[in-house]
Amino acid sequence: GKYAVIFFAFVGMVYRGFKPKAITYVVYILLLLPGVLIALSSYDFDGRFRQSMMFNLSGPLSLAVAAIFCYGRQVNFKDFLKVLNFIVYPLIATTVYVFLYSADSNIDTLASSSASNPALSGGYGPNQVSTVLGLGVFILFTRFLIPYKNKLVHLIMMFCLVAMAYRALLTFSRGGVFVAVLISGVFAFIIYFTTSIKTKAKVTFKLMGTIGITLGIWFFTILQTGGMLENRYENKDSVGREKEDITTGRLDLFLTEYNTFIQNPVFGIGVGESKDEFQEELGEAKASHNEITRMVSEHGSFGLLALIILVLAPIISKLSGRQNVYFYSLLGFWFLTVFHSSMRIAAPGFIYGLSLLSLVYTNDKKKKKALTVSRQ
Repeated sequence: GKYAVIFFAFVGMVYRGFKPKAITYVVYILLLLPGVLIALSSYDFDGRFRQSMMFNLSGPLSLAVAAIFCYGRQVNFKDFLKVLNFIVYPLIATTVYVFLYSADSNIDTLASSSASNPALSGGYGPNQVSTVLGLGVFILFTRFLIPYKNKLVHLIMMFCLVAMAYRALLTFSRGGVFVAVLISGVFAFIIYFTTSIKTKAKVTFKLMGTIGITLGIWFFTILQTGGMLENRYENKDSVGREKEDITTGRLDLFLTEYNTFIQNPVFGIGVGESKDEFQEELGEAKASHNEITRMVSEHGSFGLLALIILVLAPIISKLSGRQNVYFYSLLGFWFLTVFHSSMRIAAPGFIYGLSLLSLVYTNDKKKKKALTVSRQ
């Protein structure tokens, strides 16, 4: 997925070019190179080195290429909604697959504990499945507020929204669900306070309906899982005892990477070295779950500067007048996802790129045309 994003974005740049200000993201990639050189001192240039480099850098690289291609690029709002549709279609296929994967088993049997559940996630990582289904829930929720023109299509998509929300909960992975709820709330807030009074009334009615349906899905899923889902979200084990660590071990990883940065503040410990650090400090070699702390622990101050670029560049461009009603939600999806799931899949980097688009609304064009005619 990451290599596909890199390839198609690069082809797009060859044919359509890119904005000069997008060079900021070239600087972002260059800031990560010292971490590669530091890692070279620990590895021989063999298969392990290449695998470690690509595992950790393919995400940042795909983000940078997507960002360079999308930065400030003008896209008609209707065309942007088509892009969102093309994101949703394979997510619908994923949802169908997840349903079929566990079709022969009882859900209450598969939900035998309150831990993340691969068996209810299509056999894949629950964290990643929850993340992409949460993305689908967010996109379809926005189309609930900005409805499809074809009523039949709209009803089918809203059914898919309910199905995705239901399966996202059944993964027992909370990250993707929480992210979907938060960024959907941000989008609803923006829509509500930037529209007319008539539209506000419609949005209010839809939000009330959303709350009702959400509660229905929630209680139905709790009943299906024999209360295990409720235990999961209340941070309890399968017998109802409260767990000591609500972060399921992520806090230990976070603190280890933070301490590593404090001890190696300039260049960090090198790309891919976090696993060895976890092995030494925690007794288990794990991949980082947090891209923020991974960047600073493995890249030091250079990684910190790279993160500052990722956060400030889109905000500065937004404050300069670029229009994108999805901006805060898409940027929020990137930040919250890499905070709990790092950049193991292509989605966060690609969605970050979409947040940099400049959307052209039809009404704006009509106003400009009318103004031009009046002047003539």
